[in-house]
Amino acid sequence: MPYLIIILITAIGSAGFFGYTHYTNILEDLDAAKQDVMVAEANNTILEASIEQQQQVIEKQKQEFAIIQKANEELVTARKNIAKEYKDLNKRFTESKNGQERDIGKLALKKSGLIERVINKASVNANRCVEIAMGSPLTENELNATKKSQINGECPIIANPNYRKY
Repeated sequence: MPYLIIILITAIGSAGFFGYTHYTNILEDLDAAKQDVMVAEANNTILEASIEQQQQVIEKQKQEFAIIQKANEELVTARKNIAKEYKDLNKRFTESKNGQERDIGKLALKKSGLIERVINKASVNANRCVEIAMGSPLTENELNATKKSQINGECPIIANPNYRKY
């Protein structure tokens, strides 16, 4: 029977020892889990801040895209206007009013005074176009031009923005 008491005490002691070790291991695991939760919360905070920054970047890109799209539309419109002006100018130098081909050199020999006045007026108008393109403000007469006789025929789009030919 003394052996039985020794075995029983040993068994109870072993059970107590293993129970205590298991308890301390569980406490350590809980501490590790708490640290993991704290790290996860910190990571979550960082991720939320990152998402907010990305949303701001996306919003800014949308705004920039809208600006670029508007500028592109303006360029397309300007290109169409320039192409029309080029066509009109080319027609002015190559066709007469009755649809025949025009030779400005022959006309200059026949009517030199007329051609000189036309070229001088066109030169003045072209110089004004360059001034406007370089930033010179428009005059009241240029802004208020509504008749064909009042406009700058060399660059009506920039010199007379309120005049509508079409």
